[in-house]
Amino acid sequence: MTTATTTATTTTAATTTVRLRAMATDVTLTVVAAAEQAGPALDRAAAVFTRIEAACTRFDPTSPLMTANAAPQGWHVLPPECFEAVAEAWHAHQLTEGLFDPRVLDTLVRLGYDQTLAFAGGAVAGRPPLTSDEPATGARPGALDRPVAGPWRPDLDAARHAVRLGDRAIDLGGIGKGLAVRRAATELATLGVPFLVEAGGDLAVGGDGPDGEGWLVGVEDPLPGTDHRPDPVAVLRLADLSCATSSVRVRRWQVDGRPVHHLIDPRTGDSSRTGLQSVTVVASDAATAEVWSKALFVLGRAGIEAACRVRGLAALWVRDDGSVGISSAMRSHVVWDARHDA
Repeated sequence: MTTATTTATTTTAATTTVRLRAMATDVTLTVVAAAEQAGPALDRAAAVFTRIEAACTRFDPTSPLMTANAAPQGWHVLPPECFEAVAEAWHAHQLTEGLFDPRVLDTLVRLGYDQTLAFAGGAVAGRPPLTSDEPATGARPGALDRPVAGPWRPDLDAARHAVRLGDRAIDLGGIGKGLAVRRAATELATLGVPFLVEAGGDLAVGGDGPDGEGWLVGVEDPLPGTDHRPDPVAVLRLADLSCATSSVRVRRWQVDGRPVHHLIDPRTGDSSRTGLQSVTVVASDAATAEVWSKALFVLGRAGIEAACRVRGLAALWVRDDGSVGISSAMRSHVVWDARHDA
């Protein structure tokens, strides 16, 4: 199991930044304050990622989540962080009318994504590194033939932090990361100064940034290219908001000679193939932004604009042809975009 460990702390006259590795991604915590003032809050924020990863990881068979997954129809008492993640996942399932469904773990495992892979930041013992568009050596026959059927109805006992997951094992990776960003932001907000929490495409910002004019956030180009760090397709200006991006730029590979990725459509039991390469959502909360970025990705090119209009969602999406769509609610946050078709 990967645990959060601080790898670098940088301090200037105006800001202090801590970088660490957690949840198979790079995490950055920045506050506009000196290290002496910011240190305890930064330590608490970093510890959030350690606790949530330990409780919610699917890559450790002894984690509380995987213990519950081993017998999903039985009752299990969970740590508060894991119980909160399950409860948030159920709420998201209802809110998105099933487009967000954590019961995709079985599909991910059958596709070969059963442990932290090289594209997520490190080699895997006993398995060749898996890079973009390479075959998945751990994929199993019949990996693409089991859609998730029907609504998810877990049983939740808030008084005991106990759950009964229901018919299938679940994956809490995305929503766990969103919750970690939310809780870390809450810790840094106690300082009363501008801050940023960023974890693999999920972020939260507080205040107006180092220059008092908002935090500038680049939206990564999801289309394959030769540049390891491609130019952004858009730049957002955010203050006291959160943002999340769901993209297939990195976590994609091959099974039975066909490309797959980690964003599973629960209606088909397969990687979502709806004409999109990425979706970015801005919301007041990181977990909410994470949920809607995935749900809108699954909904796809044909329905995303209408869904954003009906629900008032601030979203930006990149289609398979590289063109960029921007919802009405997102336009006030966009200060530059490369390929928007009005």
